[in-house]
Amino acid sequence: MTEIFKIVDATFSSSAKHSINEVNLSIARKGDIISLLGPSGVGKTTILRTIAGLEKLLKGEIWLNNKLISSETINIAPERRNISLAFQNNCLFPHLDLKSNILIGVKNKSKEKEINQLISNFYLTKLIYKYPHEVSSGEAQRAALIRSIVNEPELLLLDEPFSNLNKGLREELQEILKTILKKKKLTSIIVTHDYDEAFYFSDMCGVIIKNKLLQYSSPYHAYHHPNSPEIANFFNKGEFVDATVLSNSELRHKSLGIIKGNFEYNFKRGTAVKLLLQPEDLIHSDRSNLKFKIIDRRFSGTNFIYTLTISNNERVPILVHSHHSHTHKIGDKFGIKTPIYLKHVVCFKKD
Repeated sequence: MTEIFKIVDATFSSSAKHSINEVNLSIARKGDIISLLGPSGVGKTTILRTIAGLEKLLKGEIWLNNKLISSETINIAPERRNISLAFQNNCLFPHLDLKSNILIGVKNKSKEKEINQLISNFYLTKLIYKYPHEVSSGEAQRAALIRSIVNEPELLLLDEPFSNLNKGLREELQEILKTILKKKKLTSIIVTHDYDEAFYFSDMCGVIIKNKLLQYSSPYHAYHHPNSPEIANFFNKGEFVDATVLSNSELRHKSLGIIKGNFEYNFKRGTAVKLLLQPEDLIHSDRSNLKFKIIDRRFSGTNFIYTLTISNNERVPILVHSHHSHTHKIGDKFGIKTPIYLKHVVCFKKD
């Protein structure tokens, strides 16, 4: 099957001092959505700008619908790529109102009904004849997003599309946008530093750390099957503890005891490893004899996350649903159900 879009052995750069090297990824089907995750400043926006033709590709190739659009020697002009890029920052024309900005490039008058529906969906109806300086950055960002959608590009590029919104409105608009993209089968690449947003939108997810695309996989695989400690640390949803491999399905930890599960990678017996324990891995039990001190307690609405100290320099998080009654306080002992079984045993050999 021919990919809709692919990047082959590419090097992206925005300056002589910064580059992202050896990037390979592809989008298999029309209408698929992928996300690019990574810390701020890692170069995610540079990749979008290069795909759009606003920056030159230093090395490698970029293909869209079997057409080479960027290489070391080829750089198709942005206006000939049929790619729309919605920037994170306000990219509207200041002398035009929001409606006029949205209609730029729209030649088909039959789209008027669709455009008005999008304006309503994104809560801009009462603001549509205001100028960019008269609205908030989030409202201007939504107008730019509508403009990108109505032109129905072959590829839609979104740079932090809802970064200027509060959590409640952001989640509502995420649902609206995803429905629109899937209904119209708009192949899209979304850049974000918010992995919750990336996981919600994406069929595939790429994580960029230290100038490299370290993992490109489904969101589920990126979270539960990280291919390196750097990926696991980026999601910041667990803790590494020292353990020793006993067999292809068992480890031993000095405080937690025997831990069983399905290994992601094979190690020789006796290998010292760093084992990743995520909040959902361990199960709370007041009846257990295996108890540790609570050093932190975080409430997030649907659940609590308790952090326990299990040795002088190690701690583990445990997720507990908040519909249960919880009287555990910081300083109390907190039980862990035994025997410990992990659905995903993610560990890496100690340096």
